[in-house]
This record gives sequence, structure tokens and C-alpha cells, in this order.
Amino acid sequence: MRFSQSVAVVTGAGSGIGKATAQRLSDEGASVLLVGRTKAKLKEAAAEINARHTRPVADIFPADVTDEEDVRELAMYVKEKYQDLHILINNAGGSRSSKLLDTSEDDWDMVQHVNLKSVFLVSKHLGKVMVEGASREIGDLVNRAIVNVASLSGHQAGAVIPHYSSAKAGVISLTKSLALELAPAGIRVNSVSPGFIETPLTENGLQNEKFVKSIQRNTVLERVGKAEEISNVISFAASSEASYMTGTDILVDGGWLIK
Repeated sequence: MRFSQSVAVVTGAGSGIGKATAQRLSDEGASVLLVGRTKAKLKEAAAEINARHTRPVADIFPADVTDEEDVRELAMYVKEKYQDLHILINNAGGSRSSKLLDTSEDDWDMVQHVNLKSVFLVSKHLGKVMVEGASREIGDLVNRAIVNVASLSGHQAGAVIPHYSSAKAGVISLTKSLALELAPAGIRVNSVSPGFIETPLTENGLQNEKFVKSIQRNTVLERVGKAEEISNVISFAASSEASYMTGTDILVDGGWLIK
């Protein structure tokens, strides 16, 4: 069990990649705290996870991770309940479609905040909890890792998602900066960039047959990915198996960029 006796926080954990990752981490021994804005989704996800175990391993904390006060309260909750934090998955995100010349300032700010500002705020406050935990250790450091969920769009800009593409490129760059800063504490920081994945956020688009065929035509593996396939890679990056990897982005796009 790669995450036995580990405490993990997953943002955007109510559905999709976040939920699949929380489930994977818990299946491998972690106590997981599911964070998101919608309490009902979090409760449902936590109940599904706990049903897989003989004792409760999943807890929830409703919060808007673009709001610093909410994130401060999250950090306080983690310190009070768990006294430590080993794994942080920054997965919260979202997008809207518009050309740059038609994008409103409000839409630009919203997409930047949910995808990039959230990573900054959560990493800032929960990163301090992780550093404090590392400073109390004697002898060999335990595995501690942050994994930020970026996107294929951070590598290849989308025509109608300029705000999302730039935010995800920012996540990849911020990951490298954070990796440099936290390395002395023994905390690794990497990002994972999914391609086109079947989640509730992409559900409407994937009902468009032309869009799906376009993905199949332009992806080497000729299909849309599943949330569980991304959670597998996130879990690897968070585990001690990736102990010599930090400041790296792992592209999981089915071969989109090489075609």
C-alpha cells in the first residue's frame, strides 16, 4: 500500500479526475480529505469511497479554493484534525469557450482564478502544513508530494480557450517554481497534463459526434481517456515510486501532441 498512514487532500474532488484520484489514494491506504464547492457532491463521493473500506477513510471540507479565507480555514482544519499532510492534489479547475477578442474581463478572471490562483493559494497554505510536518521528522523523510493537474491545453493553446490555455501553462510553470522552493523540505512537486478525458465537465462536448470523431482522428490511441487513467498517473507522481522526480510535467494525452 503506497500511501499507508498518509494524509491526502484533493481539491475538485466531487467528481471526475478529483474523485477518481481520491478513490485511488484511499484504496492504497491514505486518509483523504475531499475539497470542493458543492457539499452534496463531496458527501456523495466520500460515501462511495468509504463504502469500499471497513472504516471511514474519506472526509469532506466544502470550500472555494479561489478564496484565501476559505483556504486558510482548510489549512487550519487539516492541522487540527490530522496534525500533518503528506499528499496534496491541486485538481480544481474549469473553463468556458470564447475567442480572446470576445472574452469579458469577468470570464478571464474566473478561469484564471479557478485554474491558477487556486493552485497558488492552496499550495501556499497547505504547503506550510507540509513543511511544518517535514521539520518535525527525525531520520529519513517520509514521502511528501504535491501534484498539480494542468492540461494538454497548457502545451498547445486552444483557439476558443485562451484564458484556460494560459492558466494551465501557468500551472506548469508554477509547479517548477514550487518544486525549487520546497525541495529543501523534501517535498516533491510535479504536474500532470491530461488530454481529452471523459468527465462531467466534458460531458456536453462529448455528446457532439463530430467533436468526438475529431478527438479520435487526432489522437494516436484514437479514443477519449477516462478519469481513472489520469488518477493512475497522479497517484504514481504522488508516490515514493517517483522519489527522484520533481519539477516535471507528465503529459497524458493519448498521443495527441505527437500526431
